[in-house]
Amino acid sequence: MKKRIAVLTGAGVSAESGLGTYRDNGGLWDNYDPMEVASIEGWYRDRAKVLRFYNMQREKLRDTRPNAAHLAIAELEKDYTVDVITQNVDNLHEKAGSTHVVHLHGEATKVRPEDSFNEEDGYSERGVIDVGYEPVNLGDKSPDGVQLRPHIVFFGEAVPKMERAIDLVEAADIVLIVGTSLSVYPAAGLYRYARNEADIYIIDPSDVPIYDPRVTHIKEVATVGMQKFAQILKSK
Repeated sequence: MKKRIAVLTGAGVSAESGLGTYRDNGGLWDNYDPMEVASIEGWYRDRAKVLRFYNMQREKLRDTRPNAAHLAIAELEKDYTVDVITQNVDNLHEKAGSTHVVHLHGEATKVRPEDSFNEEDGYSERGVIDVGYEPVNLGDKSPDGVQLRPHIVFFGEAVPKMERAIDLVEAADIVLIVGTSLSVYPAAGLYRYARNEADIYIIDPSDVPIYDPRVTHIKEVATVGMQKFAQILKSK
């Protein structure tokens, strides 16, 4: 039976593909107020502004290609059962060939009726529409006449796929964290659900505030760190 690897990825894994991170110097939130364009309050205050923001993000993704780190993560599936749990809303893991990706914070290439995917309907994805890279504007509605919104977990909303992510981390023999300094909760606490005997690796050029004897910190950008991680696996 193949060993299981749970891979938790953040913005740093996509940075080398040209997608800016959010919180670093020069990141997206230096230019946009997240409370205006990525919060549920911002959505209700100015839907058109939020839609324009995500139209821009979607258009940017059209020509963005996965980098060597995405490809290396997908390559792990040859020898391991791999579950990718990503905080990213881009589709670069899928473009790289990863076959099991859980998007904690939603997907930029999808939209849904604004009255769906909530506690009342059990977070059902029945109304989710894959629009690819096409714009969605104010007045664009679902078949039953409800305004479409980005299929994104806004600030101020629940993260409904956390339970699934916890299950995957608990089942893993190896937990690999790539491109996140573990500052965004609740995702930042996922590694704590790893079994006592699991190995944990973190690939990130920044200092990471984790003090756990199971953790090996590979202090590199994602593409270089994945090369080093692959070498570690081969040596085991």
